[in-house]
Amino acid sequence: MVGGGGGGGGGGLAAVPAEAVEVETLPELDLLVVVVCSQSGGSPPPNAAWLVRWLRETAEDFRAGALLFQRTRFAVFGVGDRAYGEDFNGCAREVHELLERLGGKSASRLGLGDTSSATPVEAQLDAWARGLARRLKRKEDAAAAGAATAPRLRGEPPASAGPGGGLMDIEDLDSEVVGLDDGSGGAGADGGPPEMVTPVVRESLTKQGYKIVGTHSGVKICRWTKAMLRGRGGCYKHSFYGIASHRCMEATPSLACANKCVFCWRHHTNPIGKEWKWKMEGPLEIVEGAVEEHRRMVKQMRGVPGVKPERLDEGMAVRHCALSLVGEPIMYPKINEMCDELHRRGISTFLVTNAQFPEKIIDLVPVTQLYVSVDAATKESLKEIDRPLFGDFWERFLASLTSLREKRQRTVYRLTLVKGWNAEEVKEYAELLDLGRPDFIEIKGVTFCGDHGTSSLTMKSVPFHEEVKSFGEAICEARGGEYGLACEHAHSCCILLARTDRFYVDGRWHTWIDYDRFQDLLASGKPFTSDDYMLPTPEWAVWGAEEAGFDPEETRFRKKRNHPGKKPTPELAEAACS
Repeated sequence: MVGGGGGGGGGGLAAVPAEAVEVETLPELDLLVVVVCSQSGGSPPPNAAWLVRWLRETAEDFRAGALLFQRTRFAVFGVGDRAYGEDFNGCAREVHELLERLGGKSASRLGLGDTSSATPVEAQLDAWARGLARRLKRKEDAAAAGAATAPRLRGEPPASAGPGGGLMDIEDLDSEVVGLDDGSGGAGADGGPPEMVTPVVRESLTKQGYKIVGTHSGVKICRWTKAMLRGRGGCYKHSFYGIASHRCMEATPSLACANKCVFCWRHHTNPIGKEWKWKMEGPLEIVEGAVEEHRRMVKQMRGVPGVKPERLDEGMAVRHCALSLVGEPIMYPKINEMCDELHRRGISTFLVTNAQFPEKIIDLVPVTQLYVSVDAATKESLKEIDRPLFGDFWERFLASLTSLREKRQRTVYRLTLVKGWNAEEVKEYAELLDLGRPDFIEIKGVTFCGDHGTSSLTMKSVPFHEEVKSFGEAICEARGGEYGLACEHAHSCCILLARTDRFYVDGRWHTWIDYDRFQDLLASGKPFTSDDYMLPTPEWAVWGAEEAGFDPEETRFRKKRNHPGKKPTPELAEAACS
């Protein structure tokens, strides 16, 4: 966001989106205020990239000179996360430096907003802006008083002027400007670790349908849970692995993450961090709270048209837990104890990790199925897509994949295809399979979650189901038959590849899970492997079946879409299923 004002003290200051500004007019402003966030590596967000690029080019252009912004006072406030280390607020720092190089006069110290601070970043920005306004007002009053009492020569600065055109020095900041580059990292009210979920984050996630459990965990009811309660079909995990979608709980013990992926469903409203630095609840408290909140959301479906009473009763008894949602569940220091607590209740565990904590994967207790997100196949594209915090993100990524080879239970590479980003990396993806040798490969088209200013994705980034299938076929061909085309779920734009040597038995795929058998094997304390608890895949779920992964015992429901003047295409018709 760029704010411009005329008339000295900022009167008439207006905030406008960066993309709506004509860059040629910026040097004409008396006051320029820039509020900008930083992405990984200190890079600008998509909607501010052009502004930073123009400032860089202009600063290097001798024709522009170092006095382009000589009449302009400026102030810059950055929004970042201290977990990024030396890249913290890198974009804001660069904008501030470039404006100075172009002759601008700083009206305030650089504001370094920290989203990991206990003080909400909105409050940090408000305090910084109020301090800026007061300084501008005092300077305007002083200039007016000086002009009335002391005549001066043409071009001579006021008598009160000091360095930087008479603006107040950095050291003269108001004491109430809090939360700005203070190095505290944020402490709790009791002096201990801060709570992960600040009031602002809690409000944002609650609006998105999350139920916050304690101070760092969350649970959310899935639309497929609602669909199966109404007999309208299950998710792809129902087709691939036999999960009862109406009995599945989506939860996470850590709403924080070490990445800021471009396709994040939650638009980066959750915290980020490289390590656990927050107040922590115990696994029993989290599991009990999550199950209670999930049951409450299922119960609220009572009376919804189409909900089957028998399904509702079954849904009250949680049988499966998808440890994913937003955040990185494996960051939670007691993730092993939490998985044990779920298993004691007869609940299966499907845990998803973002491949930045290899040591956590190695130490993880057996889970029903372990996923590693493989969002890109090269270092460059992984940095661009996942926007990781760790400087050694690529080494951590490779180590995470390699650690899968030591796991005896079911392992999965999860690939999210984004057209124009990673959908052409077939050869590189195929080579990465040598590291982890996973049991399965899930390949899913990215879900477009709308424009939100933190990502440049559009609907053009979303591949069609046929494109996802073609990608899977190319992977199988590149691996020489090591993996086969096992299942598909057309509605989710998702397919499953499986190892032929383990899961293609007697001419039939065995991708489904015997959940009772898994719990028995776990309780025995004896070693067991992924093929010890597999079941045959039903014919309607296998690759190429007429049903395309839709359970024939369910009732297909298609929403009516009203697109004036637009005839529905087969792709739109398929997307209308729910």
